[in-house]
Amino acid sequence: MKNNSASDVTTRPAASLRLLDANLDRAREGLRVLEDWCRFALDRPDLVARTKDLRQRLGRQHHERFKLARHSASDPAAGLSHPAQQERLDDAAILAANAARVQEALRVLEEFGRRDEPELAREAAALRYLVYDLEVDLIQASRLGLGRRELLRQTHLYLVTSPVPDLEEVVAAALAAGVRLVQYRAKPSQGQGPGPGPGPGPLQHAPADDQQRLEQARRLRTLCAQAGALFLVNDRIDIALAVEADGVHLGQGDLPPAVARRLLGPERLIGRSTHRIEDLRQAVSDGCDYVGVGPVHATPTKPGREPVGLAYVRQATAEAPIPCFAIGGIDHHNLAAVRAAGGTRVAVVRAITEAPDPGAATAALLAGLEAEA
Repeated sequence: MKNNSASDVTTRPAASLRLLDANLDRAREGLRVLEDWCRFALDRPDLVARTKDLRQRLGRQHHERFKLARHSASDPAAGLSHPAQQERLDDAAILAANAARVQEALRVLEEFGRRDEPELAREAAALRYLVYDLEVDLIQASRLGLGRRELLRQTHLYLVTSPVPDLEEVVAAALAAGVRLVQYRAKPSQGQGPGPGPGPGPLQHAPADDQQRLEQARRLRTLCAQAGALFLVNDRIDIALAVEADGVHLGQGDLPPAVARRLLGPERLIGRSTHRIEDLRQAVSDGCDYVGVGPVHATPTKPGREPVGLAYVRQATAEAPIPCFAIGGIDHHNLAAVRAAGGTRVAVVRAITEAPDPGAATAALLAGLEAEA
């Protein structure tokens, strides 16, 4: 019968107890590194909870008799380092090293605890397999944000939807023609008719309620995922989270980016509408991933908004350290002027959603963006 008292130190070799103590320390320290990464870098409460549970389960096995056998002064490896430790210059390397540290320590606990500490050995074996799965999830979570931002940097044509008939067919055609960034915007524009310009037509195609918006967003999200395109939701963080969107786009009157970031986590994208250089500088300071610059021309999508013209496009593209998408009344007829002003990225609404052939309109815009300014 196992004795958990401090006097048990004298009944078994101190070297064995010290070995178990050292590996319990090593595994718990590695788990703390992973836990803090989940908490502060990934902002993933679910992964924090999983890692914390592993660490606490291991802590319950770290009995006093192991700690009393500790004698760091006589440990020949105390303070010993290896050149490979200096090569961990990025987050991925640090995560990999600490996941391996935990896994290796658990294996030692399993092997050397099997004879005299069977409960510890069983728990170490169970935890080791859980850490294998946790490491994969950490890698995927860490890469997800980087993958989205890399795709954003590669994107030059951005489709913002409007409530038009057969919206899903329109988006599918644009994706097939090469669009790789779609924003779901379900807000009707005042005075927007069914044609390419403003008019008195009814807005019968706007979703009637949040249930319809959610269902439509989910279908568009699926289309974008199949095409390898980013999918954002205008304003509605709740819908973005519900459909696992890649992020949100916020207007100047929407929730502050800092609040959105707390809700979305660091891996999703946040875009911001800007109408002057001060807006852009604030968006950069707030940690936004990209900005919309406009409206360049008057547009029924933003009724009453004074156009900023091409001067702001020149200023924004010259200064911004993040992607800038010129927006507002841009189509293939005036795209060359935007390009001449330095705008290499554009966001469009009606130029695609109200085009007779959305796929052909998309192709024409992409060809214009690829042309020499």
